[in-house]
Amino acid sequence: MPSAPRPAAKGAALLLLLAAGLTACSVLAVSGERTPDSGRPTVRPPREVLLSAAQRLDDVGGAQVQVVEEGPAGRRSATGTVSWGAHDTAELTVTDELGTGLLRGRDGVLDLGYPGAAPKRAERAQAESLDPRAPAAGPVGWAGGWMTGLVSNPGGQAHAMALAGKLTSLGGEQLNGGTVAHYRGTAPVEDFFAAEQGLSPERLAEVLGYYRQRGVTGIGYDFWVAPGDRLLRVRSTVQGAAGAVVTTTEVAEAAEPAAEPSPAVEPSPTAEASPAAVPVG
Repeated sequence: MPSAPRPAAKGAALLLLLAAGLTACSVLAVSGERTPDSGRPTVRPPREVLLSAAQRLDDVGGAQVQVVEEGPAGRRSATGTVSWGAHDTAELTVTDELGTGLLRGRDGVLDLGYPGAAPKRAERAQAESLDPRAPAAGPVGWAGGWMTGLVSNPGGQAHAMALAGKLTSLGGEQLNGGTVAHYRGTAPVEDFFAAEQGLSPERLAEVLGYYRQRGVTGIGYDFWVAPGDRLLRVRSTVQGAAGAVVTTTEVAEAAEPAAEPSPAVEPSPTAEASPAAVPVG
């Protein structure tokens, strides 16, 4: 029978395993700063990374997006460009229950047209009225956030969940040919929407009523962040009585921001929670 490994050999093997694990994940796990006492790289918490990624995308001012929604009511998709800031714009090809149409937006006005059908127009604040699932008559009701989400800055969802959710780091993953950090956040519906800027009390009541009627109590988000705090993918999961609606948004920045932020990090194994937030979609 072979003799047991000597303590020194055990220690060496353990060090090799630790080194391999750190090499696999440290690309995103550290901020680049060093702690004064040990000189080791510091690990940034998920909340800090998501807030920084949201700010970066806000500074960039636009993105190419590919969006897919899948749920009990079927599948929808959209692809195109969106910008925000002083002059918000959108140009997206949308495929839903009515076929494939073109959604255009500029300075707060949205136009949606399908071949052979009369075009629809709405103010940005009433984007849900363009949704086939929206109420046909009466005041503009919430229709699940699909149209609103298409013409919104995807970074707003990261910002919202960073403020309102319980966050968990899921480690490094391969995406678009590189290693990225994967984060997950969950929040009660009320907390997530209560902090959205610009939501009137009436609109907030409509949104919350929509989710309550469908048995939704919480919202989940997954975020994939590349080095440089670049948000590459956002996925929302809304579980209701009829099943789950999953919306995945692939994000490609339209341009580089004026100033480069601190490098992105790999998820820390810790979870964190905080107070209120923003919209789904």
